Amino acid sequence: MRELTEIRALLTRLDEVEADALESQDLDFKEWPADDRHAVRLAVDMAVCMANGGGGTVVLGVRDRVVGRSRAIPGVPATANPHQLKRDIYERTAPKITPEILELSVPEGSGRLFLMQVHGGLPPYTTTAGAGTVRRGKDCVPLTGDLRDRLMVERGESDVTAVLVPEPVEPLLSAAALERLRDMARQEQAPADMLRKSDVDLLGALDVLRDGRLTKAGLLIAGNVEAIARHLPNYAWTHERMKSATVYIDRADGRETRALALPLALQALEARINADNPITTIEHGLFHLEFLAYPTVALREALLNALCHLDLRLASPVLVKQFQRKLEISNPGGMVGGITPANILHHSPLARNPLLVQALSKLRLVNRSNLGIGRMFEAMLIEGKEPPIIVDEESAVRVVFKRQETSASFRQFITDESKAGRLLDVDHLLVLRYLLDHTETDTAVAAELCQRRDAEMRDILDEMVQIYDYLERGGTGRGTWWRLKPELHRRLEGVGHAERNQRIDLDIAKTRVLNMLKARQQRGQPGLSNAEVREVTGYTRQQVNRLIHELEAEAVHMVGLGRGARYEYVGSALDKKAESP
Repeated sequence: MRELTEIRALLTRLDEVEADALESQDLDFKEWPADDRHAVRLAVDMAVCMANGGGGTVVLGVRDRVVGRSRAIPGVPATANPHQLKRDIYERTAPKITPEILELSVPEGSGRLFLMQVHGGLPPYTTTAGAGTVRRGKDCVPLTGDLRDRLMVERGESDVTAVLVPEPVEPLLSAAALERLRDMARQEQAPADMLRKSDVDLLGALDVLRDGRLTKAGLLIAGNVEAIARHLPNYAWTHERMKSATVYIDRADGRETRALALPLALQALEARINADNPITTIEHGLFHLEFLAYPTVALREALLNALCHLDLRLASPVLVKQFQRKLEISNPGGMVGGITPANILHHSPLARNPLLVQALSKLRLVNRSNLGIGRMFEAMLIEGKEPPIIVDEESAVRVVFKRQETSASFRQFITDESKAGRLLDVDHLLVLRYLLDHTETDTAVAAELCQRRDAEMRDILDEMVQIYDYLERGGTGRGTWWRLKPELHRRLEGVGHAERNQRIDLDIAKTRVLNMLKARQQRGQPGLSNAEVREVTGYTRQQVNRLIHELEAEAVHMVGLGRGARYEYVGSALDKKAESP
């Protein structure tokens, strides 16, 4: 990709040559169409083309068949918004492309140009309509079958961490990083024979040493500060202790603390976070068990994810913000390969930096089967805490942990179930945690919560009824619902009162509502609104409508419309009319 200074220098040559003569594999000039819709379509097509070709720069607002700056630079209209254009490209590409769009001021035309910087990623990219091109020389050619196959083969070549460092190996290494790496791997019971190897042999066994040169993956794992800063200038981490959303009271980063290599970075970040990670003590017989607000397993998985899956092409650090009531961990680079916060629990694994992840997996520090996210959720849920929130911000991924105390009753329940041979997975834990705060759930809500298909979720819920005996089931068809058994709700100290808050059976609900309406009619009081019936029965709005429909045979009618509508018992009035001659 081209820098602003380089583009400015090229623009001065437009008095001598056409813009087309300045184009290359990673540079194109395009005139901004008069129709905004066509402009967006052009930008999307060029983003796809450049991303498939390995990345590049597109200058928007320049005619490419004209000589003379004044004629060749009509510019970009004032109504064009770079942030909106970036969002339009993101929404219209698959996998998602997030270009950087910079403004360049010029004296000609509208006074500004857009520089669209497109990173090469994991091709093939297409528009959401399925169309795609790839950059070949100065042209964007159709992404035909053979080119698609070639791009699929070339996917591994886009791994930044697989690039060789053109320097002797020994001066690049950090003894402290390698020592810490061995300690971490030993804790995870990595193969002992591997850990006994010399530094260079260990790196060779991890496949981060190739042809006598260290890869950038090896540099991240075992490099010293100077070498990492020289060969990976975009890589950094920062920890900020926040007083408010805009003010921090304490800050540290990897270069200042000389802890850039991944093992040292992880150690430094954990130490800073744990300085304000309160402990909850729970008595269990003669023992006093201690639990952190941010569990160690969840914390390590989140930090390793951020350090392993960052986009090293973006000049942005792994950023940890520690607030009084929450912890945020973010890394540069959005989610790739169709992974979203709504499917991340069960999506097939896909690494942005495959060689780095492969090396760490050999030491058992990360998992290549997409179990890390599940472990992060499980570590929070088994202590009765809400799971982390994962946010895809297009150019970054952010994980948010709420600061919560451990629930003694929930933790004891998990321990007892484990002793009884009932091991709960993340799906079971998510449902139980949800039902502690909510009266009931249905298939759709539970499926969204657990990131499962409806059919899968129904099987899981039925399992929790029939095998685990945790839930009660009611209703039929689409109206089927599940709730915690009252005794389990009390044991886990859920919100509210188990019996009082739960939904009542249809026949009981009809009798209760009918009796209330009769009593109000006799006292001369107005009937009940939909909201009041919902409060009495625990039903939804639609379920109340069905209940009233069944009560119409019992002389219950709706009076009024909209928010003022009420259900009235009119039986006595109808009886008097029937008796009158």
